[in-house]
Formats: sequence, C-alpha cells, structure tokens
Amino acid sequence: MPLDVRKGWIDNNDVNLSLNEQLDLSRVSKTAYYYSPIPEIAENLLLMELIDKIFTDRPYYGSRRMTVTLLKMGQQVNRKRIVRLMRQMGLEAIYPKRNLSKSDEKDKKYPYLLRDVSVTYPDQVWSTDISVPQQAA
Repeated sequence: MPLDVRKGWIDNNDVNLSLNEQLDLSRVSKTAYYYSPIPEIAENLLLMELIDKIFTDRPYYGSRRMTVTLLKMGQQVNRKRIVRLMRQMGLEAIYPKRNLSKSDEKDKKYPYLLRDVSVTYPDQVWSTDISVPQQAA
C-alpha cells in the first residue's frame, strides 16, 4: 500500500486509538506522518532551468564542467550544489560506463583450440582472418 493511502487512514480525533497506535497499525513512522516537503527556492529553480538548457546542448557535461559554465555566466555556485540539483533533476553526463567491453550472453563463444598445443616448428599452426575488409572511400 502506498504511504499516502496509509496516512489517510489515520484520524487525529479518534477516541479509541491513540495516534501512536494508529501509526503502528498502519505501519507509518511518526517522521513520515509529520513530514511536509519544502519547496525549492526561486534561485535554485533558476539554476535548474539554466542547467537544463546547458545540458540539452551538451549532454556530456558533468557537474564540474557545468559549474565552470555557470560561473562564466555570472552565477555564484559551487559544485556540491550543482551535483545535488543535477541528481534531483535526474541528469547524468553521457560517458562510457563500466563493464563496456563485457560480451553479450547471447553471443556464440568459440573455443580456443591451441590451448594445450605447443608450437615447435614453422607452419605447424595456420590461421585465417575472416573479418570483413573495409571499403576504401
């Protein structure tokens, strides 16, 4: 059950059950019950709009380069703030991630046939290149 639905079950004016008992029964913590989110300040909304415009043009900008760009535009920001705002907006720089060279599970694996063969004389082992040659432009 979603939290907002469970919070709707709680009645402050109930005579039979205390607030703590109702919170226990509905499995809602006191912190979650009393929490009200604080809206972003106007300055952060302006920064988020600028970050969005810059990121649309250059999606490879991370927090460091984004901070430098905003400083050049005359904004007083630090990197921690930009990291927080970019994370809140769900923005992440485009770059090669880890495990990029892992093979796909569906690809066929060819066995290495020379594992236990010791090559001791010339022309004992031959190989062929079956790759497609590049066409000259």
